[in-house]
Amino acid sequence: MFPTSCAAPVPRPAEPVKVVPLAVAGALAAGLTWYVWASFGAKPAVLLILGLGLGLALFHSRFGFTSAWRQLIAVGNGQGLRAHTLLLGTAATLIALIISTGSGLFGSVPQASGGPLGLALFVGAVLFAIGMQLGGACASGTLFAVGSGQSAIVLTLGGFIAGSVFYTWAFPLFTGWPALPGVLLADHVGWLGSWLITIGALVAIVWVTKLVQAKRNPPPVDVVPTAHGPARVFRGSWPVLVGAIVLGVLAAAVFLVSGGIWGVTSAFALWGAKLLQLFGAHPETWEFWRSTANAKSLAAPIWTDKTSLTNIGIMIGAAVAAAAAGAWKIHSQIPWRTALAAVLGGVLMGIGARLAGGCNIGAYLGGISVGSLHGWLWGLFALGGTWIGLRLRPLFGLGNPKPSDSIC
Repeated sequence: MFPTSCAAPVPRPAEPVKVVPLAVAGALAAGLTWYVWASFGAKPAVLLILGLGLGLALFHSRFGFTSAWRQLIAVGNGQGLRAHTLLLGTAATLIALIISTGSGLFGSVPQASGGPLGLALFVGAVLFAIGMQLGGACASGTLFAVGSGQSAIVLTLGGFIAGSVFYTWAFPLFTGWPALPGVLLADHVGWLGSWLITIGALVAIVWVTKLVQAKRNPPPVDVVPTAHGPARVFRGSWPVLVGAIVLGVLAAAVFLVSGGIWGVTSAFALWGAKLLQLFGAHPETWEFWRSTANAKSLAAPIWTDKTSLTNIGIMIGAAVAAAAAGAWKIHSQIPWRTALAAVLGGVLMGIGARLAGGCNIGAYLGGISVGSLHGWLWGLFALGGTWIGLRLRPLFGLGNPKPSDSIC
């Protein structure tokens, strides 16, 4: 048995505010918001502002999808997954209320749909989860880590974009895979029934993870705050459950403003295609970009793309938060195996997200919060991919949690 009591951990001294990065990030946030509002209207600007809030919340709560699944599979610690249930429950509750009203903000009409259930979903979720464990971050985690100055994750983002571009280039190979139509619970039991089933499933997950954790007795993973009182809002770490609630509210706000779920990864394919166009390539001739909706998206400025707006907001918001907390720092030395894992992980996530029609945000959070069966299946297969990813991490010099970690 592990010891049942340890001396209270001593918090690290608070780091001084990084004044220059804070000034640059703050000016960029204000200036870009003004430009988008003046040039494209209030709705895109509000989506950018919501992205800034998501970046702040992700950084301060260090809200983890990658680490939560890694901790659960490696040592049976379900604390992170239980935080997921609070995030999912918060978003599901608010989104059900929004859809029941039938109207959103800025003229948007909130709509929910069920993603297809098939081989592409299962393979995509597994590939994405393997990529998470190699790349060191999920979709949202990649964005806030890049914003906070984590250099290795820039490589993950580059791989993410490259993998997304590869999918769009090889799109004919990824179409026609066997699949069944999506299942939206509300179509069968109404929105109240859908919400009750979702909350009941989330409660069951909490109960199961507590049973697993009690049996395996993993070490704690609590974050020690570096600030206390009101200063903790801007200078220290937030309790992960607070982060879960804030992120759930912001995810619902994105739904209210845009009429669709919060997503991340579709923008990476768009960014990659636009980058190729800058260098004289013609991705617009590829089959993927010839559909009406995709062609329209590629032809338009990124400031009209809701996913690009929230993504850019997340990176800038995380930069503001990290600089204010004194944690913004560029790491110049990256071991070659870590760099290789980051790029490879990003590529796998880029391909996996497009195959599955979403990532840990668009498929997992978005799917479950609107009562779509594909969100639950994505999470199940992602757990399987995490198990594979943990066994690949040592090949790249990456460690896994152990039962003896942080035990005094």
